[in-house]
Amino acid sequence: MLVAMCKWPEGHLCSGCFARACETYGRCASCGVERLVPGIGKDGEALCTTCAGGLGNFTCTRCGIEGWLHYAGICGRCVLADRLTVILDDGTGAIRPELVPFFDSVCAMSRPRSGILWLTKPHVPPILRALALGQVPLTHDGLSTLQPWRCVIYIRDLLVGCGVLAPVDRYLFLFEQWLPGWMQSIEDANHHKILQRFATWHVLRQLRTAAATEPIGPYRNQSARTHLRQARLFLTDLAGHGRELSGCTQTDIDRWFAAASRTEQQSIRPFLRWAMKSRQAPKLHLPAPVSIPPTPISQQQRIALIRRIHAGTDMDLTEQVIALLILLYAQPLSRIVRLTIDDVIHDGDQVFIRLGDPPVPIPGPFAETVLSYVANRSNLTTATNPTSRLLFPGQRAGQPLHPTSIRRRLHRLGIPNINGRSRAIRELLLQAPAPVVAGMVGYNPGHAEQLAPQSGATWKRYAVGDHTKTRKPPPPIT
Repeated sequence: MLVAMCKWPEGHLCSGCFARACETYGRCASCGVERLVPGIGKDGEALCTTCAGGLGNFTCTRCGIEGWLHYAGICGRCVLADRLTVILDDGTGAIRPELVPFFDSVCAMSRPRSGILWLTKPHVPPILRALALGQVPLTHDGLSTLQPWRCVIYIRDLLVGCGVLAPVDRYLFLFEQWLPGWMQSIEDANHHKILQRFATWHVLRQLRTAAATEPIGPYRNQSARTHLRQARLFLTDLAGHGRELSGCTQTDIDRWFAAASRTEQQSIRPFLRWAMKSRQAPKLHLPAPVSIPPTPISQQQRIALIRRIHAGTDMDLTEQVIALLILLYAQPLSRIVRLTIDDVIHDGDQVFIRLGDPPVPIPGPFAETVLSYVANRSNLTTATNPTSRLLFPGQRAGQPLHPTSIRRRLHRLGIPNINGRSRAIRELLLQAPAPVVAGMVGYNPGHAEQLAPQSGATWKRYAVGDHTKTRKPPPPIT
């Protein structure tokens, strides 16, 4: 593949490195002025174009701001604004007033060339034009009528992030948008009727109740879909044996559970319980769930992984910090992605992270890694999360990194998630009583109490109280 090359005093560099240099701002190490610093000194220090010399002029001839020049002396930010103005024109030669905050948010991104590239994608301009011209209502329901849905979701998140649309629970909304299309795929009229009731009065009802207190997250959304899919498969299996749900027998239940995997067994239980409770099916016995706890890695493996993470030779800062939260504090991914930079507390020479109450200290060797990551978080250079407080901002506006993408990255690096977390919580329980550990790392106290004996903890053998005090002997009897 041919890559365009640019010539600087030090030699040739590719177009990607050149563009990144033209988007690097800071304080010049030589003159101390805050401006574009594309140059690099002998010791790696950042230099402005004047102090570096020979780099060229990067001042936009239109706005007068230094930056990456897209063409003919015009910077990328001006080009992005020009193209977005045309797309968001409401037919009067001006941007639709309701979309002005969206326009300002996109044009303010620190890497305008990313925005220019985004606008060249074939599906983006038609969606934005439909909104600008009022061809669809500027609402969540209006957006749901547009396609392709992935592109629509991305734009909807941007509109929510800049305040054009009211916030909604993202994954609840996605489930509500997915459900009608899935229901249309069910051809059997009786099955359609049963599944519609189950989806409306059980699945959707539970999701809305949960969303009233906290975001339901990707896992609950996926679980809800899995419960419906398994219910459909169960009804199809019954039909294959000449029975409806109202005529289900214990033999049908036993046959299903005998052939199903552990995940399938777990996923069908909500439907069967609902069916029996709502008298859609007769009262039958469900086999007891079989719980197989994860096998913890050894403490030697855990220490070796922590040393490797601290070295950081084969992973970036994001992966280092996430892996440390798993192996040091036994944190699940669903909780890690909800952390914010406000949960990292820098108090003098000590650094703490708020996982529960009280915050837990971060050991010295790893505190620098965490602070370095906080100062250099990713996904902040586009219009999606420029002011995000999330500790791990994702590529969608207002959203953190997706747990599934994190899990895949950890798997690729050979870092066990569940098994590593299982060892970490057991080692923590050896250092302090279960209620104390549970409070500091945000675990359920009852669950921590159950794990304590498995870890070999002996805290229950100690009497409560201050053991540093010596007991005074009783006075002599006179």
